[in-house]
Amino acid sequence: QVHLVESGGGLVQPGASLKLSCAASGSTLSGCPMAWFRQASGKDRELVGAISMSGKSTYYLDSMKGRFFISRDNAKNMVYLQMNTLESQDTAVYYCAAIRGEDYGLGPGECDSWGQGTQVTVSS
Repeated sequence: QVHLVESGGGLVQPGASLKLSCAASGSTLSGCPMAWFRQASGKDRELVGAISMSGKSTYYLDSMKGRFFISRDNAKNMVYLQMNTLESQDTAVYYCAAIRGEDYGLGPGECDSWGQGTQVTVSS
């Protein structure tokens, strides 16, 4: 089972950009569709974006389109989340996950692993 560790979170001002990273160990990421989720205090966990095994296909919730971009580098066993024009409502713990691709129309691959999360706080 792949072990995932997120990094790159922190405190930023509204309007700033931030890039989160997810490093995998224990197994190669290339066989797993991947996703970023987030959970704000007192709210349910929600999907931010997902990416196919090859990286050629992505999926975002409509509310995330245009500001959040997921990418991956299978050679480095890494997944990334670029977040732009951050707002206070983006404050949450962000989780990297290895998922089942068919859940989001991203083709084959079925994995189930989660990182411990990284806190992103957007505040002036």
